[in-house]
Amino acid sequence: MRILSLAACVLSVQGFSVAPRAPVVATTAATSVHGYAAAVSTARPQQSVVAATASSVRAQLEKLQMADTKPLTVGVVGVTGAVGKEIIDVLGNRKFPVGELKLFASARSAGKPMDTPFGSKDIEEFTLEAARACDVVFLAVSGDFALEWVPKITENDGPLVIDNSSAFRYDDNVPLVVPEINAEVAKKSKAKCIANPNCTTAIALMALAPLHNEFGIKRCIMSTYQAASGAGQPGMEELEKGCAAIATGGEAVNEVFVHKLPFNVIPHIDKFLDDQYTKEERKVTWETRKIMGLPDLPVSCTCVRIPTLRAHAESITIETEKPIDIKRAFEVLGNSPGLQLMDDVANNVYPMPMTASTKYDVEVGRVRKNDVFGDYGLDLFVCGDQLLRGAALNAVLIAEAMYA
Repeated sequence: MRILSLAACVLSVQGFSVAPRAPVVATTAATSVHGYAAAVSTARPQQSVVAATASSVRAQLEKLQMADTKPLTVGVVGVTGAVGKEIIDVLGNRKFPVGELKLFASARSAGKPMDTPFGSKDIEEFTLEAARACDVVFLAVSGDFALEWVPKITENDGPLVIDNSSAFRYDDNVPLVVPEINAEVAKKSKAKCIANPNCTTAIALMALAPLHNEFGIKRCIMSTYQAASGAGQPGMEELEKGCAAIATGGEAVNEVFVHKLPFNVIPHIDKFLDDQYTKEERKVTWETRKIMGLPDLPVSCTCVRIPTLRAHAESITIETEKPIDIKRAFEVLGNSPGLQLMDDVANNVYPMPMTASTKYDVEVGRVRKNDVFGDYGLDLFVCGDQLLRGAALNAVLIAEAMYA
């Protein structure tokens, strides 16, 4: 049994398989623009199996055109971690106007070369002076680091900081942004720090926001099936090694996760709170309310860790203010930027981690009226790459929106 490197991103052990693919490229039916695939959708229930539509691509180009932006000095803090590496790749793939790229990590990584889309760069030990010399700084580090350093980096008209941690997400003075939904909040804010949401929330809201705009969401119930990548590079490595050990007659060990993850599911992500929800589950509630501007929206979530490598899946039920027109629901989802409608059950086509991995768009499918809420309810299933859509891509899209 061979366990391939994460660069190849293929794991296959006794029937368990995770195979993230290269980013979506154009086919004969689609035109690729900055990583987004465009195709024409009929938006008919049970028959629409398309990428983001042409109107989605046009919207992306109108919002995120960077051609006239002057070259920027860009810093990435935490470049040896999974999210930091993804941010660098996205900057290159989307042709972000990087004049100079500065790679920051801890002292033990300083001086090591790193291949990037902008050529080989030496990693630097993070310093406040070097960070403040940048135009924009992406943080892919812990919340404690962000709490200590963001105020120092941004003070006295310092650079823009886009923070991937949870440190400032619930600060009323800091915008929490999914650019396709609320980019204007960041643009209007005077804050020099913008918070990236939890990956689970970002993936769900790509489908929930357009549905809310059309039908009004009254309440939301969600169950998530979250990949090992939610625990970063160490989580993915623990899963790979555990599967390899079991395949050769050994035993998996757990140091990152609270239980052994291979061939298991764990209904426990982050710490338990006094109300018996986990913090991960409450993040979904708090962040959904803030991003959508619905402070009293009832949201209940159960978060489960599963043995997939890098794409989260989510089962979502909503009750709506207006009755659901199912054909219109398909049209809305099929024409929303950043979504790929995958709903052709006759041919077994629906969102899956296998197909969503390394893809910019969030897959949405299994769309149907909900039996409990009748005409005022909808069930759907979404899948999105946690490292890309849930973290790195969202962060770069924020920067694009700010500098476009």
